Amino acid sequence: MHYGAYMADKHKILVVEDNSDCRELLSIVLRRSGYEVAEAATGLAAVEQASATHPDLILMDLGLPGITGDEATARIKADPSTRNIPVIVSTAFQKGTLVERAIAVGVAEILHKPISFEALREVVGRYLSSDCAHDPSHSRANPQVLRSSDQTTLSASKQATM
Repeated sequence: MHYGAYMADKHKILVVEDNSDCRELLSIVLRRSGYEVAEAATGLAAVEQASATHPDLILMDLGLPGITGDEATARIKADPSTRNIPVIVSTAFQKGTLVERAIAVGVAEILHKPISFEALREVVGRYLSSDCAHDPSHSRANPQVLRSSDQTTLSASKQATM
């Protein structure tokens, strides 16, 4: 494949993380995996960037300054121009109000920190494969919860009862 064609075909991921070291590390891993990466440090910046740039996927932290990640996700999902963008939550919260609200507003998946690079690449790749990208039923169907420590996947409904 011609390099210019490859660049045009790159999927764009918006990484939303208030911790600059964590945001930089996630961005490096995703860029080295062949994705174009945009970054935001706050929930409000995430909403604005999603609306302005329409990324193919959003990796969203929950514990953000200003509006939290679940609120930012709710705003993204409420906008007809961004509602079909899959949002994958990346959080240290194992359960609780923020996680429950994130599931309620339509996140596609939840990755619990610390996230292995392999798990990150696998989940992102699954949502950006040609048969899943921007498929509203794929991102709105039963969200999955991936526990990075043991690499098992549980449905969100099972996670809520644990």
